[in-house]
Amino acid sequence: MKISLGADGRLPVVEATLKYLEDQGHMITWYGPETREEGYVPYAEVARKVAADVAGGSAEDGILFCYTGTGVSIAANKVPGIRAALVADAYTAKGARAWNHANVLCLSMRMTSEELAREIIDAWFENKYDPNAEESITSSVDLLMQMDIDRRGDDTETNELSRRAQR
Repeated sequence: MKISLGADGRLPVVEATLKYLEDQGHMITWYGPETREEGYVPYAEVARKVAADVAGGSAEDGILFCYTGTGVSIAANKVPGIRAALVADAYTAKGARAWNHANVLCLSMRMTSEELAREIIDAWFENKYDPNAEESITSSVDLLMQMDIDRRGDDTETNELSRRAQR
């Protein structure tokens, strides 16, 4: 699977996540500092790049880290067609995928251990959105997607990104 992964810093949980995903055979596009010593890059810049890959179809999923996870979640959700979820446990990861059709996973570098990151990632990839789920779930996801299109007006390119990200 093609995954875009980004972080504003290169802390141990980020390194462990990169290795875990690569060991599973995923193709990773990395956005962020190349080394821990390189320091930090703006979280919004990293989030925008990962989200653009997912919305544009060059990545199937995105994973983002920042210190709390909140900043990258807010930034990623500014990109048309992105449904980024800040997740702190495996159950929430499952729900974000199955019930909210989330396509970008956001994690806290401060609160997420390496073991917990693996549990969350496994739950994320083991679950997919079910468009045949109960009507209240599918109608809510449909409404989210329509809100995304409405918010951006009549911008054909933006609306196309939103439609692509619905897959």
